[in-house]
Amino acid sequence: MENGILLLDKDPGMTSRDVDNALQKKFATSKVGHLGTLDPFATGLLVVGVNRGTKFLPYFDDAKKSYIASLQLGIATSTGDPEGEKGPAKAIPELTEAGIAEILHSMLGPGEQIPPMTSAIKMNGEELYKAAHRGEVKERVPRKIEIFSLHLIEYKDGVVVFTCTVSRGTYIRVLGEDIAEKLGTVGYLLSLRRLSVGVFDLAHAHKLADLAEKDLIDPTVCVTTMKHVEADTEWVADIKNGKALTLNADDGEKVLLCLHGEALAVYKKVADRYYVAERGLFA
Repeated sequence: MENGILLLDKDPGMTSRDVDNALQKKFATSKVGHLGTLDPFATGLLVVGVNRGTKFLPYFDDAKKSYIASLQLGIATSTGDPEGEKGPAKAIPELTEAGIAEILHSMLGPGEQIPPMTSAIKMNGEELYKAAHRGEVKERVPRKIEIFSLHLIEYKDGVVVFTCTVSRGTYIRVLGEDIAEKLGTVGYLLSLRRLSVGVFDLAHAHKLADLAEKDLIDPTVCVTTMKHVEADTEWVADIKNGKALTLNADDGEKVLLCLHGEALAVYKKVADRYYVAERGLFA
């Protein structure tokens, strides 16, 4: 089995871990991992590393993610999505598309968001969703987020369809609840589809059943978060042994050392021109 990155268009009903398990079986390998998760009800882009490709996942730019979502107004659920228990209905005010678009525009920019209890964020070593399954509610610290774009696509029969581009760590189900609140009611996400993660786009993704080795992408070219430095051939042994190197001071805080365009390792600066190995990326 080769190494690389796969762009998957996830269907509803599967967790991100389910996808990993399916790909492990499909490609007969134990080394599969994903960049960011998608809830079971959500669909769309999942960036997956296979074999050596898993080592590259922390170095991909996932600072911005884009989605399209449908928000049902007038009723909330315990999870903010279709999988939770429905609460009491609340009247929907008279709304116009122009008025909704104005509210959405007002939400742009930096802000804070309290992670939902159904998230995988760990508190005291345990994921929040595990506590939620026991009926517990933990006090959570607000996280800084940013909404870069938020556009109304359609409003019909109490359902708001919108697109958004947000910072890493933003929960769209919470964003949906916040939108509903600003519109004077409550709501939950009927559907959620991820359109992009950094430079990765859903347009280039494949369904799970259709994925094949030919769809693997070279992970080296996907690293856009640091400078690529071509290593001298005499450095290779030192790099593979994790020895420190002297590089150019303006190479940046981290560099991707390559040989003939193929990644060898990530090195980080610790002093002026002195760089130490952070992670080997060779086979």
